[in-house]
Amino acid sequence: MYHFCVSPIYKEFTGFWGFDQLWEIIRTQNYEALLTLKGIQAFLRPLIPVLLLIEIIRGLFYRRYSHSQHKISLFTYILNRFISSFLSIAMVAFCIGLFEPYALVKTTLTWYWFVYGYVIWELAHFVYHYFGHKVRLFWCLHSTHHAPEYMNLSVTYAHFFLEAPYTDIIRTTICILLGVNPPLLFLIMFIDGTWGAFIHIGENLLKDGRLGFLNKYILTPSHHRVHHARNPLYMDTNFCNLLNIWDRAFGTLQDEKQSMEIEYGISRPMKKGDFLDAYFGEIVALGKDVYHAPGLKDKILYIFMPPGWSHTGDHKTATVVKADYIKEHQQELSLGAKP
Repeated sequence: MYHFCVSPIYKEFTGFWGFDQLWEIIRTQNYEALLTLKGIQAFLRPLIPVLLLIEIIRGLFYRRYSHSQHKISLFTYILNRFISSFLSIAMVAFCIGLFEPYALVKTTLTWYWFVYGYVIWELAHFVYHYFGHKVRLFWCLHSTHHAPEYMNLSVTYAHFFLEAPYTDIIRTTICILLGVNPPLLFLIMFIDGTWGAFIHIGENLLKDGRLGFLNKYILTPSHHRVHHARNPLYMDTNFCNLLNIWDRAFGTLQDEKQSMEIEYGISRPMKKGDFLDAYFGEIVALGKDVYHAPGLKDKILYIFMPPGWSHTGDHKTATVVKADYIKEHQQELSLGAKP
């Protein structure tokens, strides 16, 4: 019985660090495998967990660590491992099988189709992410990721368990229909997933997240810190993951301003450090709004309108809050501090 209980926990613990494939290469001394795609993946897979450990150790050393900074993310990761291990990959496989026959173009695993595929992937990511902020129902799933009032690598594990399936339905469908074939898609997903985790790196490990000149050309940890901010000017910005092409195209790119301290978290008042409030709070709030809405039309609108929409007309959406802020601080922003 003891072995039955401990073995799965041990596998989960060791699996989290991602050393299993790399250890197998070392054990068999098959170092040529490191030159293959699977070998590169095996080498990079432990990167984020190891950086997270270094981030925590560094925080302890400089006395900037608090267990509350990781509690929500840790509990979210544990819960999601129990209830959603296979949902996401199942949705990806389903969408590939359903939509691949209808692809508009046929691509191969070459460098120019890789560039094309990455641009399409970023479009798909932008669409999913934009709706995650602009549709109340989707925000209920995405808000768990924005609930922590801090930024560190553990935040990358803080997601509502249903977010991954609906995310991959949107992203995979768009990519497959626009011709990104499965091998190319999986390569891009691995690269983008690694980068998407890295950009959550906290100030304990990387004080300035701009990454020098790269800040002009890609989305850096600095951009993603802005995305996680509840400052009015920063709301609903930087939806892409690595390439900023679609944020530039749709006017949602926002650089970090040195004069503005980032306030992490969501605008709804929360119980500080409360996992259940972070995980289910927005769903409860939506349920209350729908229940108290005066008619069927308003009940439906609460589900699909942006967070902050109200049937009374007293809207507190990100668009309204940002517009009011810019109007109030117009002179200050026009003189503004350099980003």
